[in-house]
Amino acid sequence: MSKAKQTRSLTEGPIGSSLLMFALPILAGNIAQSLNGSVNAIWVGKFLGEAALTATANANNIMFFLIGSVFGIGMAATILIGQSIGAKDLAQARRVMGTSATFFISLSVVIAVLGWFLSHRLLLAMGTPAESLPMADAYLKVIFLAMPLLYAFAFITAALRGAGDARTPFRFLLLAVLLDIAFNPLLIFGIGPFPKLGIAGSAWATFFSQGLALAGLMLYLRNKRHMLWLGRKDIGLLKIDTVILKALVIKGVPMGLQMILISLAMIMMISMVNGYGVETASAYGAAMQLWTYVQMPAMAIGAACSTMAAQNVGAGRWERVDATARTGVLFNFLLTGALIAPIILFDRSTLALFLPATSEALEIGRHLNHIAVWSFLFFGVNFVVSGVVRSTGAVVPPLLILAVAMWGIRVPFALWLQPRFGADAIWWSFPVSAFCSMLMIMSYYRWGNWRKATILEKHAQATPAEVPATPPSPVADPDLELER
Repeated sequence: MSKAKQTRSLTEGPIGSSLLMFALPILAGNIAQSLNGSVNAIWVGKFLGEAALTATANANNIMFFLIGSVFGIGMAATILIGQSIGAKDLAQARRVMGTSATFFISLSVVIAVLGWFLSHRLLLAMGTPAESLPMADAYLKVIFLAMPLLYAFAFITAALRGAGDARTPFRFLLLAVLLDIAFNPLLIFGIGPFPKLGIAGSAWATFFSQGLALAGLMLYLRNKRHMLWLGRKDIGLLKIDTVILKALVIKGVPMGLQMILISLAMIMMISMVNGYGVETASAYGAAMQLWTYVQMPAMAIGAACSTMAAQNVGAGRWERVDATARTGVLFNFLLTGALIAPIILFDRSTLALFLPATSEALEIGRHLNHIAVWSFLFFGVNFVVSGVVRSTGAVVPPLLILAVAMWGIRVPFALWLQPRFGADAIWWSFPVSAFCSMLMIMSYYRWGNWRKATILEKHAQATPAEVPATPPSPVADPDLELER
């Protein structure tokens, strides 16, 4: 198979069907990943108790923070790869892959080592309930060991999507999920020859499943001689290109900061929730399991929109960039809305999957879910439009909008109104901040100058008014070709 045929062009053909067909494997992967988390939560919550479920909820918030601290580099690399594919510059895509892989994975190892030693202090700083703290620490330490595997797998699959391949990441993500589901009861309860590890067994299941899936993915890319596979003869591409690294850091850090702001806000929210006791905290943890499903369509459509927009930016097809944003927003409302209705109608049954039927947390979870779940309609619009905006390299305005929404609206709303409304102030802070964020990003999309942004600052990217009517001819400078 030629390297050119291993990519999928999203710069031609109908927008709606192309976007949907590209998004479906991403959505299926999100569903599988969320089912994995839910199955794990069922094992933990049903058989190890509410304190154990609270422990995993606290530890998983820290894990999300750590992923966000480096994953912006991977997001920037995905955009660069997408633009390169749109510009038909495969050599540039491989250079981006080599530089970003070296930097990204090395940084993830450093964070994992630091996290191992700081896990207990981080959990204490979050106000993790005392009865959950030992379990959360045991779980989180193993998760830190798995971080390089998690980061490497996420980075490679994101890079493949940037090249227009959403099916290969789904296949190996499904493999990781099935392995994780199989390992969980074996390692939690010590079935057969496996040791009984309790809550730490759930984390070890993640470690082994991610490691095996990553090894399988690497072997697949090598055997297929995929265009993004870097073997021994490509060792020079792993040497850091300072121009590319500068672009990755300058553009990746703001995108990583967005995830950090979200995760810090989540940690702040769960810290406030912890103050209301284990019942409220476990109810919140169970509701978050449902919310992962509600946000899946928006995340899948948003990721597909970002890749499609990046390829069309690289090709100079600006009319398709705008059409991608409109279609993505429409799909978000249709698909997210279709999930919210049954989540509300059958919330008692779904929440009971994660909580004992007689637990007081069940009614608390139903109440907070009715208030907060609607925020994901607005979240989806923000996710889609921000993805399109970032595809040009405009990463700072979405960061500022998010900062205002999370730390200027959500956290103050929850903090200041708790004396009057109690925990309801926390739940209402979700839809209020999400709606304000949607209004801000839509205003920036309409009136901002994001179309003039660039990824590699040494070269200018054509603005909509400057795009020629016919495709540009090849040029000698690959970076200039990337920025067309």
